[in-house]
Amino acid sequence: MLFAIDKNTDEIIVSESPKGSNKINTVERIKREDNVILYNAVVTLSIISSANNLDVPLFKAMDKVCQLIYKKHKEIV
Repeated sequence: MLFAIDKNTDEIIVSESPKGSNKINTVERIKREDNVILYNAVVTLSIISSANNLDVPLFKAMDKVCQLIYKKHKEIV
């Protein structure tokens, strides 16, 4: 799963990209108020990814956190 924030709609955009493909498919959009924890995690992931000196291990760890929170979200919904 890939995560992004749509600042215009205040939503999390969840996407996927098949292995070996450059195509990205939107899976769903989640409103901020529907999962504030995931929203904040994705904001943090975005901040890490846009840092001048990208810390790859930190980025991967935060991505795993986002994946875990999203998995829990899907179990509840």
